[in-house]
Amino acid sequence: MTGEDVLTGRQGSLGLILLNRPRVLNSLSLDMVKAIEAALDRFEKDPEIAAVLMTGEGERGLCAGGDIRSFYESGKAGDGRAADFLRAEYRMNARIASYPKPYVVFMEGITMGGGVGVSSHGSHRIVTDTTKLAMPETGIGFFPDIGATWLLAKAPGELGTLMGLTGEAIGAADTIEACFADWFVPASALADLAEKLSILLPGTTHKDVSLLVDAAATSPPKGEFADNRALIDRCFCFDTVEEIEAALSAEANPFAEKIRSAMMVKSPTSLKVTLALLRAARKSPDLKTCLEREFAATAQILHTPDFYEGIRAAIIDKDRNPKWSPPSLDAIGPGIVEPFFRPHPQPLFG
Repeated sequence: MTGEDVLTGRQGSLGLILLNRPRVLNSLSLDMVKAIEAALDRFEKDPEIAAVLMTGEGERGLCAGGDIRSFYESGKAGDGRAADFLRAEYRMNARIASYPKPYVVFMEGITMGGGVGVSSHGSHRIVTDTTKLAMPETGIGFFPDIGATWLLAKAPGELGTLMGLTGEAIGAADTIEACFADWFVPASALADLAEKLSILLPGTTHKDVSLLVDAAATSPPKGEFADNRALIDRCFCFDTVEEIEAALSAEANPFAEKIRSAMMVKSPTSLKVTLALLRAARKSPDLKTCLEREFAATAQILHTPDFYEGIRAAIIDKDRNPKWSPPSLDAIGPGIVEPFFRPHPQPLFG
């Protein structure tokens, strides 16, 4: 094994990528993104590697996302490092989505933000009894990125709209229901599955790997999405946050009240920008188009007070009491949302 924050190696015919910053829930840095890209290059060119396995070190999670504190500090300093990180990360997300060899990921524990980027774009996505997946960006004055607008827009019905706006963590069953993962394998069975993957013959197809995972997979514990699907689709089908909030308020249902309450404490600006991005993603032809749009929107986020306030409340002071500006949905007109949709002067994909 080589490296520090990202360990790479091989087990038989299986290329291994291990995120190794457990004290910060394996949060991604620019150097880590570069290391992952280098490993993907190496494994793709190696004829003896049949598949790649992505995992995270530690018991708490695969990856909690990008290094938000560094992003915050870069935005404050205006040094461009935040944009450099996002450019590299988004290109990596696109690379994972189009990777020619089977890309298997064990989505154990916390899998959020950038952790979704290194997992849900993969070809073989496995959740466990410990999985807690979320795109929690609206709670820090940001919006779902890493290609999440594409994934959320493709989720069945309005599940993606709920996930993007509320930022609530979901378990294994709901992750599969939303098409962010494919199989449930108990955490206790992952080591045995990795061993079986390691003896695959070079040239193994995606279908061969799927059959192998099928044999290890079982049914996950019940989630909330299936039982509440009609309500979710009914309430989140609107194109304004105000209409969604009103629909949830009209439901005499504990689940509706829970998700309405979760949504309404998020940044009002982030809610409106996120919904606009999700609706634009539904009309987009591919992942790269959504990544380009997200990258352009990040240029505006660095000039938005809610981002700095959200990070202050969640990461810096940890008082969990952000003061959003503007403080309410009715104070946010098109003039605040439209700048997030201006094309970036330096596109991701030329």
